[in-house]
Amino acid sequence: MDTEVLMKNASTVTMPTDAGWWRDAVIYQVYVRSFADGNGDGTGDLAGVRARLGYLKDLGVDAIWFNPWYPSPLADGGYDVQDYRDIDPRFGTLDEAEQLIAEALAFGIRTIIDIVPNHLSDQHQWFRQALAAGPGSPERERFWFHPGLGENGDEMPTDWVSSFQGDTWTRTTNPDGTPGEWYLHLFTPEQPDLNWNHPDVRREHEDILRFWFDRGVAGVRIDSAALPVKDPALPALPSGAIAPGAHPHLDRDELHDIYRGWRAVADEYQGERVLVGEVWLDDAERFARYLRPDEMHTAFNFDFMTQPWSAQAMRSSITRTLAEHAPVGAPATWVLSNHDVTRPATRYGRADSSFAFDRKRFGTPTDAVRGQRRARAAALLTAALPGSLYIYQGDELGLPEVELPREVIQDPMHHRSGGVDPGRDGCRVPLPWAGARTPYGFGGEPWLPQPGDWESFTVEAQETDPTSTLHLYRRAIALRRSIRDLTAGALEWLELGADVIAFRRGDDFVSVTNLGGTAVPLPAHHEVLLSSAPLDAALPPDSTAWLALRDLPERSAGAKQ
Repeated sequence: MDTEVLMKNASTVTMPTDAGWWRDAVIYQVYVRSFADGNGDGTGDLAGVRARLGYLKDLGVDAIWFNPWYPSPLADGGYDVQDYRDIDPRFGTLDEAEQLIAEALAFGIRTIIDIVPNHLSDQHQWFRQALAAGPGSPERERFWFHPGLGENGDEMPTDWVSSFQGDTWTRTTNPDGTPGEWYLHLFTPEQPDLNWNHPDVRREHEDILRFWFDRGVAGVRIDSAALPVKDPALPALPSGAIAPGAHPHLDRDELHDIYRGWRAVADEYQGERVLVGEVWLDDAERFARYLRPDEMHTAFNFDFMTQPWSAQAMRSSITRTLAEHAPVGAPATWVLSNHDVTRPATRYGRADSSFAFDRKRFGTPTDAVRGQRRARAAALLTAALPGSLYIYQGDELGLPEVELPREVIQDPMHHRSGGVDPGRDGCRVPLPWAGARTPYGFGGEPWLPQPGDWESFTVEAQETDPTSTLHLYRRAIALRRSIRDLTAGALEWLELGADVIAFRRGDDFVSVTNLGGTAVPLPAHHEVLLSSAPLDAALPPDSTAWLALRDLPERSAGAKQ
């Protein structure tokens, strides 16, 4: 592999320069707080990640995406950033982060970090300065401070709706104790929105990108990427359909100039530093705009992740996704879950196996066996699709969603729903590594409680079980890397029945997923490369098989072990 040596202070970081690495990469999402605890305090940290890099190498991933690791009051799991140029002391130090980036690269694993452009923490120095400076000050112009409506300014400036339910404006208090201006926050009050019309905001974020690219980071994931720009007139939300680009705080056209600036920064560096957007949009044409050659490299495909266990729904989503990306030449991304979404091993075992934030409720019945079977089948289905693959930590172990006691839940989505929504902490429970009881080798007493029946889900238990979900993921990733058709072959649909998703990649590879209730015959093939469930003469329900139509000699070379 060709390399570029990047000098940073007294240390040397070697950056790989293989072109287009991100187009078919396998990227593993690390929620640091819950991955592995290196110092025994019950909170995951960078020391824990560094100690487990060998595990990630054995899994076969190309990159690690870290959720925010910056100093934060954790009002929203770290997405309320207090300082972008440091590491939260609960996780480690900046020196440790630099060491981790370099050590991961030595294993052939790149690092992607989270950037949150829409808002900051209310403890960030900019916001503290804005509060202290008062109305009309330059410091307040970096945010959305505004007088209230009504005779005494008691009414919020807009009727905009929070992503976390509840109000989007909070009123300040003047030094003399009287009510002051209001400030905008599309999420929690602890996350004041930035004003992207201000040059300081643009300049600061481009400098932050350079700060981390200088330290060897290979890319950034852009949180809530369609939200940062607001209409300065602060209009009311329209009651009917909203014209493209006319929403007061979503998907505004001005965003694209911002991301072109970010792309220009990324392109200053060798080794292809990538921009990955979190873009939740229904409009395919508007979505594709973010992926033009001078903007983001890729964006998350949430449409597929939210589909029910239905051949028609999933195939339609795959077709739609590939069609959205084709005009701009960008690769699709495939993901089954993340730190916000109910884990697939639970979701697919429910009567409603789709996902929507507003439908999450306590006590939803789940068929755990069916959910596990379908999650394994879905893992192979997504790994066979053209584009990049994201794996949320623990899905490779088949971890289920945990329904936590209300008193331990920390997620603001739960609290701002009045306790109706169980929130997102159920997919953030610390990972089980070894042993028969909690903390299952995680470290100290976990910050969120682990179930008492996770012994079979530990890495230790699955290492010795060749039928485990961990082994399934390892084999799938190794085959994905070694079979030429899975990296270069186009997708061609095969018609094997209404409840079957089947397609050919290239000349010799076929993936078949049975989403129906009865077994289906497999097409003629030379070899079964991998299957999510035991096979007889046919493919059982809720399972996927990868087939070779003839001998594939290239499998003997290039697989990452």
